[in-house]
Amino acid sequence: MQLADAVADFLRQLRDVRLASPHTVDAYRRDLKHFLSTTGNLALGDIERCHVQDWLVVQHAAGMAASSLARRLSAVRSMFDTAVRSAWCERNPADGIAPPKQPKRLPRTLPPEQTAMLMQPTDAASDVRDAALLAVMYGCGLRVSEAVGLNLYDIDLRAAEMRVHGKGGKERIAPMAEGVCRLLDEYLQLRGEHTDQQQHAVFLNRRGGRLSARSVQRMLKKRALLTGADDSVTPHRLRHSFATHLLAGGVDLRAIQELLGHASLSTTERYTHLDIDKLSGIYDAAHPRARKQ
Repeated sequence: MQLADAVADFLRQLRDVRLASPHTVDAYRRDLKHFLSTTGNLALGDIERCHVQDWLVVQHAAGMAASSLARRLSAVRSMFDTAVRSAWCERNPADGIAPPKQPKRLPRTLPPEQTAMLMQPTDAASDVRDAALLAVMYGCGLRVSEAVGLNLYDIDLRAAEMRVHGKGGKERIAPMAEGVCRLLDEYLQLRGEHTDQQQHAVFLNRRGGRLSARSVQRMLKKRALLTGADDSVTPHRLRHSFATHLLAGGVDLRAIQELLGHASLSTTERYTHLDIDKLSGIYDAAHPRARKQ
């Protein structure tokens, strides 16, 4: 089997058999088509370990981030794993190739006063919607894809909770604080006056369709400029701030894991950390050598 045919069949299986999300399928498609364009449409049995290594080395030399290289290597390895199981070829040339080591970086957070500034009213026509959306993302720790993917039947204001559709088709129940419920209720009443009853999306754009993740990113930048908040804000920084502020407030890490929808506790540990001032305070209060005699 030729590489192009194998890629096409693998993507079909990913979509129709494994029921991967469109986002996941698109990401695999981009990575595998890049490999195909670099390597050429060789027979699967003619692709060697050196082809995969050379492909990665060229991208590394061009400055591609280690995380992106690791994702691309994973896509090629997954495709060849499927090829071996399906008897399209006898071996996986990506086996044994270690992904590049990724630097451990702590994601940036917004201080509570910055999130408060973002929540200040603006003169934007979409202010009620935007305030409710911000409250949901920061108040419930949602990914931007989860926030824009919310449907009306996912929201239960009486129970103060929402059903969140996370990565890999996993669902979780997220509690909503009183402030989140209030802003969301205000927006939903306004939304009901100006939309088609057949549209189930919670957050709508100007045309009455589902709001996109890219539109949310643009809205955040614009709102930061209007309110004087940090204009480097992103949806991910809001989610990370949610987790970090809970951890700093003494919430158990396992509870934060559930709220974020992380499958592994190690992922939560990577995304949450105590700031150095809090760590210093704990050290000064607890260590016997921290205080001068």
